[in-house]
Amino acid sequence: MAIKEDVEDGKQKGIREPLVREQNHQLVQPTTGHPWMVYFSTFVAVWGSYEFGTCVGYSSPTQDAIRKDLSLSLAEYSLFGSILSFGAMVGAITSGPIADFIGRKGAMRVSSAFCVAGWLIIYFAEGPVPLDIARIATGYGMGVFSYVVPVFIAEIAPKELRGTLTTLNQFMIVSGVSVSFIIGNVLPWRTLALTGIIPAAILLLGLFFIPESPRWLAKRGRQNDFVKALQILRGKDTDISEEAEEIQDYIATLERLPKSRLLELFHRRYLRSVTIGIGLMFCQQLGGINGVCFYVSSIFEQAGFSTTIGTISYACLQVVVTGLGAAFIDKAGRKPLLLLSGSGLVAGCIFAAVAFYLKVHEVGVAAVPALAVTGVLVYIGSFSIGMGAIPWVVMSEIFPVNIKGVAGSVATLTNWFGAWLCSYTFNFLISWSSYGTFILYAAINALAILFIIVLVPETKGKSLEQLQAAINS
Repeated sequence: MAIKEDVEDGKQKGIREPLVREQNHQLVQPTTGHPWMVYFSTFVAVWGSYEFGTCVGYSSPTQDAIRKDLSLSLAEYSLFGSILSFGAMVGAITSGPIADFIGRKGAMRVSSAFCVAGWLIIYFAEGPVPLDIARIATGYGMGVFSYVVPVFIAEIAPKELRGTLTTLNQFMIVSGVSVSFIIGNVLPWRTLALTGIIPAAILLLGLFFIPESPRWLAKRGRQNDFVKALQILRGKDTDISEEAEEIQDYIATLERLPKSRLLELFHRRYLRSVTIGIGLMFCQQLGGINGVCFYVSSIFEQAGFSTTIGTISYACLQVVVTGLGAAFIDKAGRKPLLLLSGSGLVAGCIFAAVAFYLKVHEVGVAAVPALAVTGVLVYIGSFSIGMGAIPWVVMSEIFPVNIKGVAGSVATLTNWFGAWLCSYTFNFLISWSSYGTFILYAAINALAILFIIVLVPETKGKSLEQLQAAINS
């Protein structure tokens, strides 16, 4: 493995410099350094995920205060809340090309700038139009973050840590949502908007101290920067020759393939990885999560259970179980956790369906609150252990670097479209049939289990290059 050095003053420096040096006519044995820079880089990147959570969590606790202060109608505030998803869809469409063109760090800077601008506009807003513009801006930042953060973490992490570190993306999202909900009940809405700038500021500052994704640098042909970044991430005393060669050889193979275009995703070579990535996003969203999440207070109220106790239990369980999922993903594997999660989602939906069936038919009404809260908590706990984070982990792992931008954008757009579709239709479905809605979600989650069994591979313990070569062979 050799590195070509820059040509300076007409003379080429160090034409070939082996990554594995000889000492006393013997190869230096590979050494393993402590991946503290990987941990630090992940810590910096997931502040983008936390920013994502603050954007999602902002509208719920501020509804009454904003409507009162700015004299907004319910329709005007509903537009303010829902337009976030449309901004996120635009962010999703552009996230891959941006991350491919200016790098993963550059994409995070762009996303942070949109979020900061959005929060400042909200702080100074005096009417519905500035609020909507600001909400689109923060939504755009969310859409970019939802793609680039897990991709960046997957590309810098060693294979034995990749699952755990990538899952921290989802953990920080739910933490951001929960914290915004809690402090939003105490702080004025303008002050809460300013707190949304904090995670973006931490991210922007931290980006100065972490390396760019080595795989992106290698794809751009920046060989010296690629080696330096990989060496920083793995530790200065670590022999990176084998990993560097594997990455460069794989990218060289990909470079001989046609350039990435949207229609290339439907080429037979990439069909399986694209099907898995998009399919998991549909499984995640169409199983009902945004309907349950956005209207959990209404579900508890209809079931006759305390909305305060139910919502607090919901938020706490979501954070705790997401943390447990992050701890076990590299031990248990992606596929077993997805199957466990899907089974729990089916069970939670059945509990909720039975509760509302009893209520509608006025049979065993005393059991309705307990069954409903059990169903919702089993549902959110099951979602948090697997289906919440793992589709993003798998998405960041399975796409080859030459189609990652386009394929990642399509998968992320699919996710946001599914999120909008689920949240938009939930109230209509509940009006049609409360128990029928949860039976429908149970059926969709059962189909998701079948999809996982048949198509989704186990990605634990494999390098990105090994994994992508196997899927796309």
